[in-house]
This record gives sequence, structure tokens and C-alpha cells, in this order.
Amino acid sequence: MNVRAIVKKTLEPLGVPVVFSTYGGEEDTYIRFFFYNQNTALSAEDDEMITGHYVHIDIFTKSPKEYARLEIEVPKLLKTAGFYRRNQYDDYEEETEIYHKVLRFFYAQNKEEE
Repeated sequence: MNVRAIVKKTLEPLGVPVVFSTYGGEEDTYIRFFFYNQNTALSAEDDEMITGHYVHIDIFTKSPKEYARLEIEVPKLLKTAGFYRRNQYDDYEEETEIYHKVLRFFYAQNKEEE
């Protein structure tokens, strides 16, 4: 399974839209993700054995309650699926009054799993 599908499937139980790259829906709460780096994590005999995927995840919401829930649940679900947290930070977009959580994770995928 490709990593884009793994991220989407992992976060779908949260009950909010989970989209790759851009969101065009009407919901005030949604999760967007994209990959900011994908490269060889392990090679043997000039063949890529494991690919490293660095994924950037944004949580957007106008609800402080949803923000608190999602900032706990997103990392928990991703960790269970084999992702490793790299960093995260909080942001608040005053113009749109949207809470924004940025999370970055790493996922190592064996080429045989693709």
C-alpha cells in the first residue's frame, strides 16, 4: 500500500476530512497532509530497500475542543501505524480565527510493502 493511502486510512477514524495537499470542502475542521521529503533510507547492492517518507500534517479547526482532541489523537494513531514523530508546533491564524497544529512524522517503508 502506498504511504499516502496509509496516512489517510490511519486518520479516517477521527471523523474529520483527511486530504492530500489541498482541501476544498466546507468543514471548519479538517486534516491536510503532504510529503516534504522522500528518499532512500536503506540500500543494498545499489537497490533501494527502504524508502523514508517525511510527512507534514496540518490540523485546522475553529473549535478549541476539537483542536485539543485531534492534537492528541493524530500522533497516537500515527504512532500505532508505525510513524515516528519528528516535531510539532502550534499556530493560530488570527485573520481566519483558525487553530492550526503542524506535525511532522517519518515513516520507513520496505520496498516489498509498496
